[in-house]
Amino acid sequence: MRKILIVVDMQKDFVDGALGTAEAVAIVPAVVEKIKEYKKEDIFVTRDTHQKDYLSTQEGRNLPVEHCIEGTPGWELDSKVAEAVSGAAIVNKPTFGSTALVDMVKKIAEKEDISIELIGLCTDICVVSNALLLKAAMPEVEISVDASCCAGVTPEKHEAALETMRSCQIMVK
Repeated sequence: MRKILIVVDMQKDFVDGALGTAEAVAIVPAVVEKIKEYKKEDIFVTRDTHQKDYLSTQEGRNLPVEHCIEGTPGWELDSKVAEAVSGAAIVNKPTFGSTALVDMVKKIAEKEDISIELIGLCTDICVVSNALLLKAAMPEVEISVDASCCAGVTPEKHEAALETMRSCQIMVK
């Protein structure tokens, strides 16, 4: 069985930038170690990608903190994570979940048996969104999330998102 790793939004703005948290900073070493367990061709990395008009978008009106503006330092992956994922597929996404990512992984699943593991930021927004999209598209594929390699907007929201994923038959490690 081929094991796929999805590294969600481990970008500077979410780690220690505009929307960074101590919990996000704390998971970086575990994320880097997890990445080392996978072959580069089995790793997909998402980047939250906004444009200069972010504050005029629906998301920007609801979360009026500019972040992950394409081309800015905050949009870049955390340097340690970037080094670890060098050579992996990168998927820029304009919103929480990525249908393009789902399509890429689904093509692999149509040809061979796979399992999917997700790690990254933020558990309660982009990790859960991508996990649920993947589960909806591939209900028979084993999907898991490594809680020690994720952080939420708050510890409470992290735990709530993990519980939501458990309820939807996504295994939480």
